[in-house]
Amino acid sequence: MCIFQYDKTFEGILTCVFDAYVRKAFPDCLLAEEEPLPLFYDDLFHSVSDPEKARRVWCGLQRKLSPSAMHELAVCWLADTCPHVDELLFRYMRKALDAPRGVELDFGDADVLELSKLYKQVTGERMRLVQFARFQKTADGTYFAPFEPLYDVLPLAVEHFADRFADQKWLVYDMKRGYGFYYDLQRTRQVSFEQLPEQMEGGFLADELLSEDERIFQQLWQSYFKATCIRERLNPRKHRQDMPVRYWKYLTEKRSGR
Repeated sequence: MCIFQYDKTFEGILTCVFDAYVRKAFPDCLLAEEEPLPLFYDDLFHSVSDPEKARRVWCGLQRKLSPSAMHELAVCWLADTCPHVDELLFRYMRKALDAPRGVELDFGDADVLELSKLYKQVTGERMRLVQFARFQKTADGTYFAPFEPLYDVLPLAVEHFADRFADQKWLVYDMKRGYGFYYDLQRTRQVSFEQLPEQMEGGFLADELLSEDERIFQQLWQSYFKATCIRERLNPRKHRQDMPVRYWKYLTEKRSGR
């Protein structure tokens, strides 16, 4: 068994591809640098991320794949909770580089098919994040929206928020991964709390942080949600399918009175 250890970054996985071709030894397993090694293995190599190596692999892929397939590769990397997604991407990139013609439409290949399915899942999660974002207005006029998406799709949704809410200060925050993006009416930048403030831990801001009218708007929204719900047509299974339970924690309409 051949094992590569790397830093679990996209630049790192591209560097792994470069190193594998140089060594003429392709990994059976990709592990993070701190992950424990299996009891038995034949070869262990530490691949150190290198921007130039990564660039050369990316340029090589661009000669073999269409722009949409390149986009698909980058998006699938964000499926951070999908087991062995890096190994799937490695196999796909190797096949793309070795094939005389493009492989992106060869859905008879298990890896090509799996990558296509994963792309749909990640972009679908991005759409759900946009649909179910609920902003809370703070006392200083900043709008705060927390969530815990299945995949690391926040970078895919930032452009939507920047376009849609260009006249407002906002903070969208991935509570699961501990980072977010803040827009100050001039630019958007990534932010992270070393320790989440106590007033933000539950996802809903404490009353002292909210603007004077925010509580009223939350109550109005909850009343509207209840009024438009036709109990005779309730279908809990379909409801959970359309609105995944993982988002309920941060939905104003799903929250009981405070």
